Amino acid sequence: MNNTPACRHRKSPRGWKPYVVGAVVVAALLASTACEPGAADGSDKGTASGRPSATSSPKPTETASPKPGGTPGNTGGKDGSGLVAACTAEDLAVSAVKEPADSKEARHLVITVQNAGDEKCSLYHYPLVRLGADAQTTVPVIEDSNLDPGTPVTIAPGEEAYAALLVSGGARDEYEAKSITLRLQGSKLGSNASKPLDVPMPVATLYADDGQLVTYWTTASGAALDFIMSK
Repeated sequence: MNNTPACRHRKSPRGWKPYVVGAVVVAALLASTACEPGAADGSDKGTASGRPSATSSPKPTETASPKPGGTPGNTGGKDGSGLVAACTAEDLAVSAVKEPADSKEARHLVITVQNAGDEKCSLYHYPLVRLGADAQTTVPVIEDSNLDPGTPVTIAPGEEAYAALLVSGGARDEYEAKSITLRLQGSKLGSNASKPLDVPMPVATLYADDGQLVTYWTTASGAALDFIMSK
């Protein structure tokens, strides 16, 4: 015998059912609306309020940099960098005279080079001089005669530069020299930058010895001579 009481379906009072259901639905809608973010103040936090205004940084001012190798105030030349090109054998007319002009011995000479070209050119360091066809070495330089170290001597068309040459210094091993040749140097000390130039002889024969000396290039012949006249 089943003692479980049968479930009885109670009937809602007549007239109440529509209102109860409606109240439940309205309450559910109000609850769900209250739980939505931003519903209380009407704002929509999921949407950006506005785009930030773009700000553009000003471009840095461009300044022109000087060309590498350029020397302010040094124009002309042939190397395209703004530097005056080195003199070549073709640019120069060469001569030599003894000092003083009426001396019986030709021990002190002034070598002169004139720019016979159409543009400025530069002479570096000192001439590489050989006295006589059989000379084994070039004439040593007087280091103190370098009046402006690191700076070449620049000559315009028609201008001259000078190097003083001491043919004999009273030392040993005297020999006869019937020719003078010189080579130009490049910017690197000791470099050969030209073919040999034949220097016209001021006398038929020079009596040279191992005391011979030469000076750096200069545009003042007197300054060059000062370094050898006392020797």
